[in-house]
Amino acid sequence: MLYALVFVVPLLLALALGPLAGRWAERFGFMDYPGDPRRLHRSPTPRLGGVALLVPFLLAIALSLVLLPPGEATRPDALELQRLSGVILGSLFIFLVGLYDDRRELSPGPQLVAQILAAALALASGVLIAEVGNPFGENLRFPTWFAILFTLFWIVGMMNTVNWLDGLDGLAVGVTIIASAVLFVHSLRLGQVSVSLLPLALAGSALGFLRYNFYPARLFLGSSGAYFLGYALGTLSIVGGAKVATALLVLGLPILDVAWQILYRLRRGLSPFQADRRHLHHRLLDLGLSQRRVLLLFYLWSALFGALALLLPPGLYKLYTLAGVGVLGISLLLLAVRRTERG
Repeated sequence: MLYALVFVVPLLLALALGPLAGRWAERFGFMDYPGDPRRLHRSPTPRLGGVALLVPFLLAIALSLVLLPPGEATRPDALELQRLSGVILGSLFIFLVGLYDDRRELSPGPQLVAQILAAALALASGVLIAEVGNPFGENLRFPTWFAILFTLFWIVGMMNTVNWLDGLDGLAVGVTIIASAVLFVHSLRLGQVSVSLLPLALAGSALGFLRYNFYPARLFLGSSGAYFLGYALGTLSIVGGAKVATALLVLGLPILDVAWQILYRLRRGLSPFQADRRHLHHRLLDLGLSQRRVLLLFYLWSALFGALALLLPPGLYKLYTLAGVGVLGISLLLLAVRRTERG
């Protein structure tokens, strides 16, 4: 019953808030108009989806605190609620920054500063990648200075990964649902009952929102929604102990695409933040795949490697699988780049 409520309540609330968010977007000017070559929609579309994601997620967290109140038996980690407060504050902060960007369009510099500040809020509350699994022996512990930098890089990287992935209707939201489900199962298997409720709440919120965001979308994420989802995935993957390898397996293809785009732009003397139509999902469209088939490809990729992350024993098996993700992902990127640029 506990898990059902934490999943179903935000799902239903997201379903209810979707149409309201659309009307609020029209009333207050949060609309996405066609014209940019990167935009695939043909009519003005509301871009206030973050409201229909953040509110249900926060309500589900409040519900989990009521159903599973603080205590040594239910929350054995004494710092868990402190970390959770950082996740909530950072989510609210980056949501508001994204909301402003949706209305006024911030330049890349201020956006990056805001992302670092949001990550710092989580870091200040104790959300830290202090160690990661070592396939050759005991866990690898980081010195404090490196752990801080790595955590900032991880959370900021996740925000930009989800934001850049949000180029097709339903793409970022669908991948987020899969990643959240994998993190839920992984945390539950580790005995982290209270921690597992957090990605479960995120999955419920995102699944309810997907009804309005799936192709053809009636409601866009906007920066507020994309940044929130990225921030939530980045922090929830480390709030109960770093689950970096698991997150990398599920989100390997989008992360590789981000790294590829940054290197591609830098090699040509361009800003790494300069938006274009060279992302993998755009190239697959240019090769003749439909939007639904591109979505299916990304969903299947994330689900397959997410399942492997759960089924494979820790250690060398996951390392080999991560290497396989890298080889397959880079091969797919190279193939798409060669075919689209040759054409």
